Amino acid sequence: MIYVMSDWRIIFTDTREHALARGAVLFRRDDPVRFMYLVQSGSVALERAMADGTALTLHVATAGDALAEASLFADTYHCDAVARTDARVARLTRADFLTRLKRMPDAALSLIGTHAKQVQSQRARIEILRLRRVSDRLDAWLALHGAPEKGQWVRVADDIGVSQPALYRELARRRRKPGAC
Repeated sequence: MIYVMSDWRIIFTDTREHALARGAVLFRRDDPVRFMYLVQSGSVALERAMADGTALTLHVATAGDALAEASLFADTYHCDAVARTDARVARLTRADFLTRLKRMPDAALSLIGTHAKQVQSQRARIEILRLRRVSDRLDAWLALHGAPEKGQWVRVADDIGVSQPALYRELARRRRKPGAC
């Protein structure tokens, strides 16, 4: 990948990439934090095992996303990182990552900007998930993001925390109403 100087991902220039097969574990909860990661291709999920044996997905990082950067100032990782697909990740030691941030203030500001947008997005998602009705959740999502591209309604269902059939029933109901989407 090629990055401009103000893009925070330039910090990972000239780092080794590591290949992960689908299902491979990059790190486990309570492992010491030694590295910061950038997903170059594929997807890697941050998961926390639940008491009933299921996994709670905290985040899915895809190409161009940082992975576990919230652990930068932690002693141990707070979850597992599991490849959802075959993936490639670049990694830097925590010390090198911090050194590069200090030497590249534009990249550091870019990283702060990226995280600020993610915080805004997560806050909005939390508020959407607090709404009880599918129709209200969909209205709120559409007000924030506009209509999704063709084939992306599946992502909308996930974003608003409803099943695909529930979302499709709501969309069908709206199509039957005059003047609806």
